[in-house]
Amino acid sequence: MRHFATTLALAPVLLWQGKQTRAKVPRLPEPGGERSGIVGAGSVLRVLIVGDSAAAGVGAATQAEALSGGLISALQDSFQLHWRLVATTGHTTANAIADLHAFDAEPYDVIITSLGVNDVTEQHSLRRWRAAQSALLTMLQSRFEARHIFVCGLPPMHRFPALPQPLRWYIGARAKQFDRTLQTLTEATPHCEFVPLNFFSGIGTEAMASDGFHPGPAIYRQWADEIAGRIRSQSASWC
Repeated sequence: MRHFATTLALAPVLLWQGKQTRAKVPRLPEPGGERSGIVGAGSVLRVLIVGDSAAAGVGAATQAEALSGGLISALQDSFQLHWRLVATTGHTTANAIADLHAFDAEPYDVIITSLGVNDVTEQHSLRRWRAAQSALLTMLQSRFEARHIFVCGLPPMHRFPALPQPLRWYIGARAKQFDRTLQTLTEATPHCEFVPLNFFSGIGTEAMASDGFHPGPAIYRQWADEIAGRIRSQSASWC
């Protein structure tokens, strides 16, 4: 109740700051580079990355410095990677589902999802968010035969330099609610693993991209290493 009352009282300020932030924050491009391929040596590992601008690598100069490039670098000595990136700036979970319907269905050993920031900023309800994520996981397991899904949580939006106070407080609190809901859903879904992004909090904001809203290369590298370690642990049980 206290959060709701405070939010209501601050509504005019939050709306004004939201408009100002959208107008002032520079729109960084998605980095160039391959978005699918076959690399490495070893047993075949089919990997699909699904998400929004962070999954697409915004904040990195090239895909090699982004999440996909970091994963390839970390895993190509252990696996022959058949990988694909399906990610677009501004996408909500519903947008990602629509995009995936346009792709031919094929099986993947590992699927990594990174969604939620735009669901938060577009003011989706928690019920709508949970329903969309549930539909996404169901689709990935049925249509794409996902062997294991790594569901990345929301980043610590309460630390984003691009957001002024009190907007940062409000967005950050909302992101934490979405994150908890996503974790609960993931833990209740077979063959899914929640990957919290709280390790971002241990990295200085200077490691973020120039827009103060997206990861920089150092954060992408740590994110990729975290997931790569989890993939190795999970794949060991498949042998």
